[in-house]
Amino acid sequence: MTEKERSERIEAMIRVDQAGEFGATRIYAGQLAVMGDRAPGAGEIAAMATQEADHLGRFSALMAERGVRPTALQPFWDVAGFALGAATALIGPEAAMACTAAIEEEIDRHYSHQLDELGDEDAELGAMIREFRDDEREHRATALAAGAERAPGYPLLSGAIRLGCRAAIALSKRV
Repeated sequence: MTEKERSERIEAMIRVDQAGEFGATRIYAGQLAVMGDRAPGAGEIAAMATQEADHLGRFSALMAERGVRPTALQPFWDVAGFALGAATALIGPEAAMACTAAIEEEIDRHYSHQLDELGDEDAELGAMIREFRDDEREHRATALAAGAERAPGYPLLSGAIRLGCRAAIALSKRV
């Protein structure tokens, strides 16, 4: 692999990860806008939203430091993330948690794949991804404990959200 290919691969990782964290903040914003702060699960969602905002800030800083352009799809992820969050919250607290569980399952897979691909190549990026992956695993466990699997149509809802997440990852790497 040439140095240019290596650099482009690392930039794509940072771009897609920053886009994902941005999307997560928008999903939680949509959920909280519908649920308010007193609904069942709102406290857990607010806590996860705070962690995602930290992840976003750190990836955004890394992008600026390394001169990585953001995805051109960010305006779309802004609207789509908020809409997904609001829609799942309208179904109910368990559906909001099902959304989190589905997304975090895909992000765990995504971050684990990135760590395998990186190896020891970029210690700073690897450490961030490992830390954030662990946080995302905790978010999934929290969502499952809060009744995600009891959401109406959970298998279909989860599958659709996971498919959308995979598509968003693939698009944000390149666009």
